[in-house]
Amino acid sequence: MILKNAKCLIGKDLVKKDIEIIDGIITKISDKIDADGLDLKGLTILPSFIDPHVHLREPGFEYKSTILEGSKSCAKGGYTDVFMMPNLNPTPSSKESIKPLLEAQKTGVIRCHILGSITKNEASIELSDFDDIDKYCLGYSDDGKGVKTSKLMYEAMLKVKKLNKHIIAHVEDESLLYCGCIKKGKFSEENNLKGILGISETAQLARDLVLAKETQVKYHMCHMSTKNSLELMNFYKDKANVTCEVCPHHLLLCENDLVDSGDFKMNPPLAGYDDMMALREALKKGQIDCIATDHAPHSNEEKSRGLEKSAFGIVGIEDAFSLMYTNFVLTNDISLYDLICMMSLNPSRIFNLDSHEIKVGNKANLTIVDLDGKYTISKDRLISRATSMPFSGYEVNGIIKYTIMDGQIVFEKLQ
Repeated sequence: MILKNAKCLIGKDLVKKDIEIIDGIITKISDKIDADGLDLKGLTILPSFIDPHVHLREPGFEYKSTILEGSKSCAKGGYTDVFMMPNLNPTPSSKESIKPLLEAQKTGVIRCHILGSITKNEASIELSDFDDIDKYCLGYSDDGKGVKTSKLMYEAMLKVKKLNKHIIAHVEDESLLYCGCIKKGKFSEENNLKGILGISETAQLARDLVLAKETQVKYHMCHMSTKNSLELMNFYKDKANVTCEVCPHHLLLCENDLVDSGDFKMNPPLAGYDDMMALREALKKGQIDCIATDHAPHSNEEKSRGLEKSAFGIVGIEDAFSLMYTNFVLTNDISLYDLICMMSLNPSRIFNLDSHEIKVGNKANLTIVDLDGKYTISKDRLISRATSMPFSGYEVNGIIKYTIMDGQIVFEKLQ
């Protein structure tokens, strides 16, 4: 395969180059390659994206999504690697319970990495059988739930440290949830809705960071949403091996944007304006390691019950790049290179994956984008059968034209 006439992100610079790919490897990058190839004039070649936080729902919840369907959504969004959260049925926590996931994993059109659960059935009673499942797992998470006791998390960290893997933590002190459906604040009070305390996130994060410092485990915080959590993470960055991710919806929306629709219900919930602005400032300062989507399909019926009764979770992976590019790169808050660091280069480095950097000798994992192309986000554009999201009607720049994994086209926009 030869890619011709495109601008390429080489290092920090966009330069016009031709790229030769043989057997999935980038073998030449040149001003001009004298051979026929795919003409990409007007387009931009980027390292393909890596999302450390998605829900593909198989096995156990195929009525929401399957790995095949979900991975096609990921490819459409420019992703070649995603981490599958383990809140499945069965939960991948033992040699037997991981087997259905291993079979389903084969159906993905991109690399769908397995995360094992920290505790069996995510019940916070006993640890998973790490030794039996570790060869299949990129890391460990109880996403959807926080590990309840310090003792259990401490013992998990000691074990995962020995395995040289990551704890990927959903931090949430369930005793501070108060059966809430959104963040406790002005909207919850004015609409007589039970509210979740923002400190439910920060309280458990504080515990985990103390334990991570003690054990020196590799620790990654999921979907940071509050200013308090950010301050804690920044304090511990030079004391422990800790990283964090933020989702586009927590950077672009806050409780002021809430309407009584399941499209606006996610966990952690939309936080306050000050929290959103603190996360945006951290993005500009390079304090955010990864952009993750927390892509979480539910049936349309499960998301049709308003804020109080709808399921937690929205879809977002098909439009994540365009939202981030439009709202942060085109506004000159961050550079395109900064965005690609958070969406590709940092995750590959943190989780010890092959780098997607565009250079000779690397595998050809590439996303090809029309950066000038505009479109309006709408539910009827989605591959995903789950369509609940808060960004319908947003006009964005950045149309994904091709996604290439190891030299093979896994997504192509035909129109």
